[in-house]
Amino acid sequence: MNVALEASMTPPRAARTALLRRKILDRTMRTLAAAAIGVAVVPLFSVLWEVLRLGLPGLRPGFFSSLPVPVGEPGGGMGNALVGTLILVGLGGAIGVPVGLLAGIYLAEFGRGRLARIVRFTADVLSGVPSIVVGIFAYTVVVMPMNHFSALSGGVALSVLMIPVVSRTTEEMVKLVPTTLREGALALGCPRWRATLQIVLPTALPGVLAGVMLAVARVAGETAPLLFTAFGSRFWFEGLRQPVAGLPLQIFTYAVSPYDEWHAQAWTGALVLVLLVVLLQLVIRLYARWRMH
Repeated sequence: MNVALEASMTPPRAARTALLRRKILDRTMRTLAAAAIGVAVVPLFSVLWEVLRLGLPGLRPGFFSSLPVPVGEPGGGMGNALVGTLILVGLGGAIGVPVGLLAGIYLAEFGRGRLARIVRFTADVLSGVPSIVVGIFAYTVVVMPMNHFSALSGGVALSVLMIPVVSRTTEEMVKLVPTTLREGALALGCPRWRATLQIVLPTALPGVLAGVMLAVARVAGETAPLLFTAFGSRFWFEGLRQPVAGLPLQIFTYAVSPYDEWHAQAWTGALVLVLLVVLLQLVIRLYARWRMH
């Protein structure tokens, strides 16, 4: 009887073969996934290591507080470019983030007709448009009517790049909010717009902030749109209607020059730009975590 019981409990050979095949397939897929992660991570860390290795020697306090100096003179920095980048990104965010948020909320909560399809299609197209095309657009719409380059035109160009990223991310994050929260607010007599602004949007805030962070990270390193709009300057910020320096512009100018000291400062500027993006992402993540708690 025991022999018969053990024989009945032993899985047949076909089942054992299928189990072994699944284990082999599982281990193979795990190995391929780990290899894919390595392929993606190794180039990233290689770039970061090169920027850190070549840019760290020039990182000193005067780099953040000094203006560029002519070739051959010691010292100098990119203080004006750092200030200009903060102003340009701030202008782009001040214009693009509210528009993107409103568009995303409309698409998620109210967009069901032809207009919503047009807005989604436009956002998808804009997210794939090359940044140099956006720079030409801003040059035609803002720079030519003003008859000169300006920080304002640079902010407009960056805002156009931010709007599709923020709108599509906001739409997806708002759609993830449980319907029961909306229904509960409406059942208590809360108007639809108030439930959206005070219940739905705060719930989706961490994801929305991630979209904003992604948009900021994208535009912070853009160079082509600023060549047609902000143009660059070797002086401190002089007003929204005047040309302004930017870290990407300064890095580009120094990198294509034939001077070794400018090449070293270009690497340092690239390091500062990376650190700036990382710092912005860290601040937004900490704020989102604080809001969640």
